Amino acid sequence: MAKGARPGAVTVASQGDRRLTPFSGRVAHAGWRACIPAERYATPLPRRVARPLADLCASPAGPRDRQLLLGASFGLLDQQEGWAFGIAEDGYCGWLRAEALADWLAPTHWLAAPASHLYPAPDMKTRERAALSLGAALTIIGHERGWAQEAGAAWLPACHLRAWDDRPDDPVAIAESLLGTPYLWGGNSRAGLDCSGLVQLACRACNIASPADSDLQADSLGVALPRGAALRRGDLVFWKGHVGWMADDRQLLHANAYHMAVALEPLDQATARIAAAGGGDISAIRRLEFSG
Repeated sequence: MAKGARPGAVTVASQGDRRLTPFSGRVAHAGWRACIPAERYATPLPRRVARPLADLCASPAGPRDRQLLLGASFGLLDQQEGWAFGIAEDGYCGWLRAEALADWLAPTHWLAAPASHLYPAPDMKTRERAALSLGAALTIIGHERGWAQEAGAAWLPACHLRAWDDRPDDPVAIAESLLGTPYLWGGNSRAGLDCSGLVQLACRACNIASPADSDLQADSLGVALPRGAALRRGDLVFWKGHVGWMADDRQLLHANAYHMAVALEPLDQATARIAAAGGGDISAIRRLEFSG
């Protein structure tokens, strides 16, 4: 969880934006009573994602908006026919399969490797139970011979973990570790990423709060730079519906549908290609301050 966040917190709010409005269609967040007419109002119940990866959907069984990783906090507001509506820790609202949620546990560690596996025993020769992505939040309850036991009674290599408060300071280095990850619309994990998912995952690994979609990121991350400003590593370049990291003053690192992967390419080349495909010109440049 980013600094200052808590399970069920609405960290980003924009009345009228479905993604950021804590209202299931019948139950609304109690703090929005004055804004949203609803059948019922509720205080979010703190829950966590208990699956390696869960789709956050626009409606029950509807299209995927985003994804949440193991251990992510979720403020539960409503349940309908096996689906749970609530608020992710970045303020994004949507529906998860109810079976993907469990009681809240405070994380002790996070997965710092690009990917790892959960095993039924501290033995790499046993058949793995599940794949994990960088950024997964884990509650570790024991250690044995280089292995860590998480609260779900599964094991993973301790060398893939860092303490919850032990965070790197270069989100671009995190993004670079995900080069080659396949492109996936709405993806937020090593199994698949879209452009804004890459930005959010890298930011959150460094404890930088970030919204989930590129339009929200363009409104809130860092500070705006004027058009034509000299670019440097860590700057974010936006088009309508797209975003990428500057790996240096010339190279853009982004998850994109042209390469169908997280890839590096010259910014000039990407700009020309996007314009030729009807994506327009660069719409914004934002600078994050970090020590990397």
